[in-house]
Amino acid sequence: MPFRQIPNGGTSDRLRRAGRELGFTLVELLVVLAILGLLAAIATPQVIKYLGRAKVETAKIEINNLSVGLDLFLLDVGRYPTEQEGLRALVEQPPGLTTWRGPYVKRAGVPVDPWGQPYVYRSPGKAGDYDLYTVGEEGATTAGTTPGGGGS
Repeated sequence: MPFRQIPNGGTSDRLRRAGRELGFTLVELLVVLAILGLLAAIATPQVIKYLGRAKVETAKIEINNLSVGLDLFLLDVGRYPTEQEGLRALVEQPPGLTTWRGPYVKRAGVPVDPWGQPYVYRSPGKAGDYDLYTVGEEGATTAGTTPGGGGS
């Protein structure tokens, strides 16, 4: 029985076709990448907007908590912290204050806003006993409060 050679270097057409169908073509990969790019372009701005709103809401809540701490300080000491004492007076006893019963906030150290900036505390304030606000990420006032006042 003579040996019969298969054309195309010994590879059958069926095997060659099966090998071609194992992977993806460049066009298929580019289509998938384009779809993923479109999905990312649509979803990313929404996620960033949500995170921005969350930081503003966090700042408002923290300012309310600090305001409560300032009011507790007032009840114990008889005055709000001076501008020199600042918000540090809520977590560390200022020298010479024997009626201080703090800390008045749960955080260790002086609180910072969600953008990593210190809260601005002024006493006396422009619209009340004190002003307490954050300048936010871009330097614009994001949230603020004065005793008896709302956010600004």
